[in-house]
Amino acid sequence: MNTHTTNLPAIETHTFPNSHIISCLNLNLAQIAASGQCFRMLPVPEKPGIWSLISGTHYLEISGTPDGFFFDCPDEALPFWKQYFDLGTDYGSFIASIRADDAYLAAAADAGSGIRILRQDLWEMMITFLISQQKTIPKIREAVEALAKKYGAKRTAALSDGSIRTYYSFPSPEELASASLDDLLTLKLGYRAKYIHRLIQDVLAGTVSLESLAALPPDEAMTALTSLYGIGPKVANCVCLFGLHHIDAFPVDTWIEQILTKEYLPKHPIRYRRLPKSRLYTTIIQDFFGSYKGYAGVMQQYIFYYERSIRNGKF
Repeated sequence: MNTHTTNLPAIETHTFPNSHIISCLNLNLAQIAASGQCFRMLPVPEKPGIWSLISGTHYLEISGTPDGFFFDCPDEALPFWKQYFDLGTDYGSFIASIRADDAYLAAAADAGSGIRILRQDLWEMMITFLISQQKTIPKIREAVEALAKKYGAKRTAALSDGSIRTYYSFPSPEELASASLDDLLTLKLGYRAKYIHRLIQDVLAGTVSLESLAALPPDEAMTALTSLYGIGPKVANCVCLFGLHHIDAFPVDTWIEQILTKEYLPKHPIRYRRLPKSRLYTTIIQDFFGSYKGYAGVMQQYIFYYERSIRNGKF
């Protein structure tokens, strides 16, 4: 259970018409954008230091300032974005809990101390992480944007400088109802298209209930997700972590496998080499991340970002 939610004194909001400055600890936009949890967060080319972010039907431009973070959005949208960035949770306490004998995790948390687990839409995350299978982050971004442009609603956002942004919301199940398997294949989704097509049909038919999934405890959510066509443990863990905010979920992709093999397996080589691969990574995770029960997924994000972006220079 996550006991780190609190009303943090570090958060103060100064509101001007349709723009807001919020001071917050442990928030770094570039780190979040490179953390592999969201794919519609991009730097604005003509506005250095400003990031655009689309979630569902909402659009935000956000930047860091000496006084805090500048949220350029309508007044009525601010509660949505404050919840989205999980601003009521003390991520500093997660970092402070890292064991002194884990130098790798401590270095990773220091490098990615501005990462927060975003509170994203369940439907969007289910589709996004079905798309993500065997794709690089840039290719995932392209595919998600192509899907939004073809099936999402075209919208506009008025910004505080008087400019207007045009964007496409992420398509709902109803907006995707007309998408045939062949239509989805034109978006370069490959074998993933059949998984997405089935999920759309199942949600529309009521066979899969997003509301019921959202109400399940973590273990039951994992069981329900892995029973769906095309969703294995890695995708299910990603959906739990990023779409349901079960921050104990610990997705294992090739980056995490490499980290566990290189940094943690050598600490107990004889024991681990006796294990089949199906049990190896879950055992290592339990041994070294089990003490972070309730928020192990935050640690997963730190090591993923550290290995991929800091050590390997990928963004």
